[in-house]
Amino acid sequence: MQFESLPGFREFYPEACRLRNYIFSHWRKVARCYCFSEYDAPVLEPLELYIEKSGEEIVGQLFNFEDRGGRAVALRPEMTPSLARLVGAKANSLKRPVKWFNIGEHYRYERPQKGRLRAFYQFNVDIFGEAGPAADAELICLLIQSLQSFGLGEADFKLRLSDRDLWLLMLASEGLDEAASAKVLGIVDKLERMERAKALESLSAILGEQAESFLGQVERLTTIRDFAGLRAFVEALPLEGARQEAARQRLAEWTALMEHVEAAGLMAFLQIDLGIVRGLAYYTGFVFEAFEASGEGRALAGGGRYDALVKKLGGPEMPAVGFAMGDVTLIDLLESKALLPKFVDAPDIVIVMVGADERKLALLDAASLRAVGYQVNYPLKEQGFGKQFKAANQSGARFALIYGTDELARGAVKVKDLTSGGECEIRRSDLLQTLPELIEHGLMADDGAR
Repeated sequence: MQFESLPGFREFYPEACRLRNYIFSHWRKVARCYCFSEYDAPVLEPLELYIEKSGEEIVGQLFNFEDRGGRAVALRPEMTPSLARLVGAKANSLKRPVKWFNIGEHYRYERPQKGRLRAFYQFNVDIFGEAGPAADAELICLLIQSLQSFGLGEADFKLRLSDRDLWLLMLASEGLDEAASAKVLGIVDKLERMERAKALESLSAILGEQAESFLGQVERLTTIRDFAGLRAFVEALPLEGARQEAARQRLAEWTALMEHVEAAGLMAFLQIDLGIVRGLAYYTGFVFEAFEASGEGRALAGGGRYDALVKKLGGPEMPAVGFAMGDVTLIDLLESKALLPKFVDAPDIVIVMVGADERKLALLDAASLRAVGYQVNYPLKEQGFGKQFKAANQSGARFALIYGTDELARGAVKVKDLTSGGECEIRRSDLLQTLPELIEHGLMADDGAR
């Protein structure tokens, strides 16, 4: 019987592992450039943690079961609940703002399809303890630059920016309470994927005869792509008193955020799009998603502000904003843009040796070279000289160290440049001092002893 991996799970052969590590290295490098600290959390969590954050409907999307201790548990589908718990538990001792990131595997029991698997990796980046728009802007810039680091440009992707607070103000102007507003936002979140007649039918159940005019207003709002148009729309809303002041304050925060992004030279990637509402109810302010520039395919990343979640999960009040980027859609985009690198998995040095006596000295030198970071390979069993040289040339290594009887009698080893064909002799005692120069400059065919 031949076993296969489960549907929606991936096997990482060495080539796939190299690609995965390449993705991780870019994510990690950009996060560290922004002075974020890396953390991790359990892959298995109490089921209630996800129910508390997302509601009972999340259970159908999870790998969940009862463990031997009778506890209802689930493989993590996302990192935010675990992170909010971690930060909340030590909130009083953490220096603010808290800037953390994680690269980890997540699991969702969904139908596997293009861009979505049951097991996937995410790059999670969050800031806690900073309520102002500078934190949102910092994450937006980090997200943009992380995508840029793979060679993607403004013709390849856009970051679409929206605002739950502005939506709630608009819905309040329509006389909707919190519960009705949540239902409407759920419908708006699906508008791009829903026929207009179906959207109108869903809105009519909430708004009655006002559904048609309201949908027209939503369609006007979601086509706005510049801040001047957004400002004019918001200022025209029939708001009074505290709500009118809240709208003014919100527009001021939009201005501050965009000035930050513009100062970083990244405004070309930012696109106002109020059609993005991020259906999850815990978002409380700016929300954003990164998409391939044509708008096709799944989101590359998504996030926003979630100021109430830490307290909801048992911690103190603490503002928070974050995003997650998945590896599956990112790899699909890089492949479509011919931006996946070609990996060469080759040693720095291959050792060729004559016989058993020479092998002892060669293994001693190999251990010394490996101890300082060189990738060194050699045959694990005795082979003829010709076979070893053929393997060395096929390995992709730059240099071969040849341990011959005559050279070793002189306390030396022959170095052959497998690219140019040049070779020279160097003393074994000088290997660690001489190799860096050889690796930097190479050997020409007429190089001699050193």
